[in-house]
Amino acid sequence: MARKFLYFVAGIAILVIAGGFVLSIWSNELTRLAMVPRGEFVEQQPLDQNAYLDPDMWYSRPGIGTDDPSRWQPATAGVEQTPPPSSDPEQDYAVFFVHPTSFIDRSQWNAPLDDAESQRIARVYLRGMASPFNQASEIWAPKYRQATFGAFLTDSPEAQAALKAAYSDVRQAFAVFTASVDPNTPIVLAGHSQGALHLLQLLREEVAGTQLAPRIAAIYAIGWPISVEHDLPALGFPACATSAQPGCIMSWSSFAEPADPSQVLESYAASTGFDGTLRGDSPILCTNPLTGGTGGVAVATKNLGTLVPDDTMSSGELVPGAVPARCSNNGLLLIGDPPEMGGAVLPGNNYHVYDIPLFWENLHQNVAGRVAAWNPAQ
Repeated sequence: MARKFLYFVAGIAILVIAGGFVLSIWSNELTRLAMVPRGEFVEQQPLDQNAYLDPDMWYSRPGIGTDDPSRWQPATAGVEQTPPPSSDPEQDYAVFFVHPTSFIDRSQWNAPLDDAESQRIARVYLRGMASPFNQASEIWAPKYRQATFGAFLTDSPEAQAALKAAYSDVRQAFAVFTASVDPNTPIVLAGHSQGALHLLQLLREEVAGTQLAPRIAAIYAIGWPISVEHDLPALGFPACATSAQPGCIMSWSSFAEPADPSQVLESYAASTGFDGTLRGDSPILCTNPLTGGTGGVAVATKNLGTLVPDDTMSSGELVPGAVPARCSNNGLLLIGDPPEMGGAVLPGNNYHVYDIPLFWENLHQNVAGRVAAWNPAQ
């Protein structure tokens, strides 16, 4: 995928995980030096065939109970949440959610499954990013031997091997998920950043054109650029054109204004699309989380609730009307003046780590509406 696309994302590790340390000078070279592992890639042995039958291999899945981070429900500030389209407290659909990178150790290319710190951070991410799907009857979020941050800062064979190993775990977890969910239950696929990257590969290799495809009620591949020309046709699903359309893809990357996405766009332009050709200046897919459709402009009053985190990023509350959203000509999502969301805003006014929390309640209702539209369609 795009070399150096996650240069900005590496800042999440520094700004959020490493105790608030702030870089006064942002340098790609220094970031690469600090984050890319120096050791050789250690081949990751395949997991046991039945590894994901073990509940301990999942952050979220049926039966986990109150310790499930994806089931967290934030408090509201000022107004009550608008009821979702379904009157049922839980809708009969299953979510497969792939969490973003939470491992920054440069001593190895892939996270060990017993690494306590990366698992702690992954749970924080799931509370903020998977919780908009908490109306689902089932939420499944696997642990996996994710590639470390540094793997996204180089095109080395070691980095490619680390990503391949991480995807292998996600694919194995996905097979257990699909075998476990009732065949009449619609499925929602979601992921952010590295999780979205693996999700897109799942779509191409395991879903598009298969018997599973008609069961997909919605896809949320957020925080990773999708070329409308070079990527979207290979995914087997269209971009979402309306808020009620089932079986489509939502994707966006958030920047406050004035935005400086130059490094992201340069890396995107130099990367190879799913069709084997350079992405170049091809349009990036931008679906607007406030309208539920492709492109467009929505004022802040359309935002039903931004999840504003506390200082630890382990809790927060929903604040209505906090940010607007409009898809720019370059395919990035602009959110107006920089909102106060905490210390993880990346250079260039990049709100990558907040892509989902910025629009928490709209996404909460959007997925319910798409599943409701899917049911009669089937």
